[in-house]
Amino acid sequence: MKKRTIGSLTVPPLAFGGNVFGWTVDKKASYRLLDGLTDAGLNFIDTADVYSTWVKGNQGGESETIIGKWLKSNGKRNQVVIATKVGHIMSATKKGLSEKYIMQAVEDSLRRLQTDYIDLYQSHKDDESTPMEETLGAYDKLVKQGKVKVIGASNFTAERLSKALEISKQSDFVSYQCLQPEYNLVSRAGFEEQLEALCLEKGISVISYYSLASGFLSGKYRSEADFNKSPRGSGIKKYFTERGFKILKALDDISEQYNANPTQVSLAWLMARPSVTAPIVSATTIEQLQDLIKATDLTLDPKAIETLNVASAY
Repeated sequence: MKKRTIGSLTVPPLAFGGNVFGWTVDKKASYRLLDGLTDAGLNFIDTADVYSTWVKGNQGGESETIIGKWLKSNGKRNQVVIATKVGHIMSATKKGLSEKYIMQAVEDSLRRLQTDYIDLYQSHKDDESTPMEETLGAYDKLVKQGKVKVIGASNFTAERLSKALEISKQSDFVSYQCLQPEYNLVSRAGFEEQLEALCLEKGISVISYYSLASGFLSGKYRSEADFNKSPRGSGIKKYFTERGFKILKALDDISEQYNANPTQVSLAWLMARPSVTAPIVSATTIEQLQDLIKATDLTLDPKAIETLNVASAY
């Protein structure tokens, strides 16, 4: 498995999305998945403080708490790259990227994760109400204190990411080394039209979320009758377009050619993209996890990549 880098961090070519922990996966199943991931060398876990506030009865922090208890139980902290985020709405008073809130939120995340440092700390969403100088200054303090190794941004526009990089340079602050955008075979334009060129030019690593378009690219949703296969199923209908089914057809054809499946081919396409460092993807079972592990061994030839590029052209 060829390793990649995010600033000073070394990571595998695939990241595991921890939003499932405390949501669709309970503690026991979470531990099995985390053990399976690390045993396979997929030791890059992406989570957020806000996971999973959308579940009835949850307050946020459930995912970080499960990961922290797992780390505590096995002593694997120095073998795992932990990415988490700050800034999304936890409550009416817990949100944004002010220095005061970041300093509070990082301590909460460190406590839940049962660690004294976070490998990759990310701005979960842009906060235009807080000066970037304040946000980046706070991150600079955290890196100097050893509580954070590398910082990243999620859901930023190219204009705002470029501005943040310039402020870091001018103020001699730490700078964003990573971007987390939505990116997959169905949703290409948002990243490719402006952000991709900027990331390549500035050497910004990219960890894409919704890498399988909420499961649509796994091929398990072929009709509306399939929506009940997952809690995310209701969000799939928007992909049921002529272009969407054209992409599935290309995935089916290439899967047959490589003795693989649509999940593995979709992820292999992302991993082959020069701008992408590690797609983020989740699993809820060990069987699904095996698919992800196999995806890291799949290398598509230029013809297969071009077939997918054409089918997903926008």
